[in-house]
Amino acid sequence: MASTHTTRSADTTRQAWAGGLTVFAAVMLGISGLVSVFRGIMAIAEDEVFVNTPNYVFKFDLTSWGWIHLILGIIAVLVSFGLYRASTWARVAGVGIAALVIIANFLSLPYYPAWSILMVAMSGFIIWALCAVKREELL
Repeated sequence: MASTHTTRSADTTRQAWAGGLTVFAAVMLGISGLVSVFRGIMAIAEDEVFVNTPNYVFKFDLTSWGWIHLILGIIAVLVSFGLYRASTWARVAGVGIAALVIIANFLSLPYYPAWSILMVAMSGFIIWALCAVKREELL
């Protein structure tokens, strides 16, 4: 009987960790998306918060970066709502959108360096949280 109780306790603990990591990823993806939306709006409005870099290999117009961040942010917020239901499509889309956010922030690093580094790290944690949980643990 002791082994059955230990197994149930371990399963309950795993399920709690799985649910916690998924909610963590959902909250972080939602925050990341919301901030990307605001960053996109600032860039589209050509706010003076951004650094002007004359010689950068991946140079786009600031408005182009604004639209990229705005679209990625909107998608990230929508996917974060799907993560609250622990659906598989949302986990896959969450990993994909977090990877795209990493790429977009890396490429726009000279325009807003401190925030870009923070967003790359935050998106890395989102990917880790979504990939660390097995599907069986969510059920």
